[in-house]
Amino acid sequence: MRVVVDCRYTRIGRHDGISRYTAGLVSALAEQHDLVMLISDTRQLEMLPDLPWHLASSPTSVREPLVALQVNALKPDVVFSPMQTMGSFGRRYALALTVHDLIYYSNPTPPRDLPWPIRLFWRAYHLSWWPQRLLLSRADAVVTVSQTTRDLIARNHLTKRPVVVVRNAADGAVASPEPPDNRTRHLVYMGSFMPYKNVETLVTAAGLLDGYELHLMSRVSDADRRRLGAISPTARLVFHNGASDEEYTSVLRHATALVSASLEEGFGIPLVEAMAQGTPIVVSDIPVFAEIGGRAGLYFGAHDATALAARVRSLEDPDEFARRSRAGVAQASEFSWTSSARTLWELLAELAARPRGR
Repeated sequence: MRVVVDCRYTRIGRHDGISRYTAGLVSALAEQHDLVMLISDTRQLEMLPDLPWHLASSPTSVREPLVALQVNALKPDVVFSPMQTMGSFGRRYALALTVHDLIYYSNPTPPRDLPWPIRLFWRAYHLSWWPQRLLLSRADAVVTVSQTTRDLIARNHLTKRPVVVVRNAADGAVASPEPPDNRTRHLVYMGSFMPYKNVETLVTAAGLLDGYELHLMSRVSDADRRRLGAISPTARLVFHNGASDEEYTSVLRHATALVSASLEEGFGIPLVEAMAQGTPIVVSDIPVFAEIGGRAGLYFGAHDATALAARVRSLEDPDEFARRSRAGVAQASEFSWTSSARTLWELLAELAARPRGR
């Protein structure tokens, strides 16, 4: 079976969520199977395993609708893309596309780092469901990262194709957790400052927690820094403005909790990263966080800063902290790239075995 994985969404220099998903699955797949990576820039190879690769046009190129004509030359039996936008006109192979979440239908603000023409197209695309249905109808199967998103796909009747959950995971081995006595009164937030992330509730809660610091790890604009700093004069905010993996892990490993008040997510890798370190999670009670955190998590209403602060204070009890820490390590072990790669390979093998007429 000849498998091609679309790695053209791999970031250069540092992963984002889709880039990490791609690299994690490709690395795990390559431990057991042969495959070819499709890239659009040789610098992407620095973030990917040492595997055969082929150069193709960028996924944001005007050539994208016809990219299958380039891929056909590789004679694949099946192609997996970590996005749903891969062009498929004229393809002669089975195709699995990925939907990570449906956040931008209810939160239409596009990522700020996109060029304005793409931002404009982004908003237009999410005004109705039919463009998504059209994209997914071109695939033989659809992959998504959580049961929560799979349920949303079904609820909104986005595809009649099979939908398979291939979950995200955290990089690196599970660490031996630091005991409560070695913990600081630090709360960690890892994520963007998009409106649906609802970071304002975290800042408000930080202002209610005397002696605690809220560490915001991601890159932040000057405008967001000023806006968040004005919410609560008593909140102790530490902006890391893009922490390295090492810095993030060090702060997380010694923190009281990872916190998130997000209104919607497709998954939530930071939750798994925190639990793997034995750091409890205090997060909003949205369905996908309950799916990921299980009984290990502490939950609050997304806009209830007082409840968030109360959940954090409960961890000041060493026994409660230790219980949540142990439960988190056990819960994190449920998520691995190896397990996800096995599920994905089973799907790809099934697609490749189907009759080729399309």
